[in-house]
Amino acid sequence: MSLAFVALGANLDNPVAQVRAALVALERLPGSRLARASSLYRTAPVGIRGQPDFVNAVAALETALAPRALLAALFGVEARFGRRRDFRHAPRTLDLDLLLYDAETISAPDLEVPHPRMHLRAFVLAPLLEIAPDCRIPGRGSAAAWLPAASMQRIEKLSA
Repeated sequence: MSLAFVALGANLDNPVAQVRAALVALERLPGSRLARASSLYRTAPVGIRGQPDFVNAVAALETALAPRALLAALFGVEARFGRRRDFRHAPRTLDLDLLLYDAETISAPDLEVPHPRMHLRAFVLAPLLEIAPDCRIPGRGSAAAWLPAASMQRIEKLSA
């Protein structure tokens, strides 16, 4: 079994409910088990202004799926949740990003692990560090060391 970290985000159609339902969907992936899930966080959108805030979380999955098979499964979950890719940074019902897969580094046109911008995003780092405080990002070091660089990004932990 491998350990993968997945970022979840939504800002359409009741995003809190979307992220919670997506955590259930991740738990049901074949050959996988939801090991941990962070709290939910409300964050400002990145890239395009004038859209609703996002609700974000990070999940730790123990999985027998290889990285590309896991990515395909994540895309399948997004599709079931009505995800559309109209344009970059568009509002969405669900976004699932494969952040880390064990300590692997993968650089291919269809898959990049670790996620190339994860170390710059408070909406990834805060929930990731909540469930994996000693997490290391291959090629970048401690995830905690990157959090100060994202300190100007608005993020609010939601109550349970």
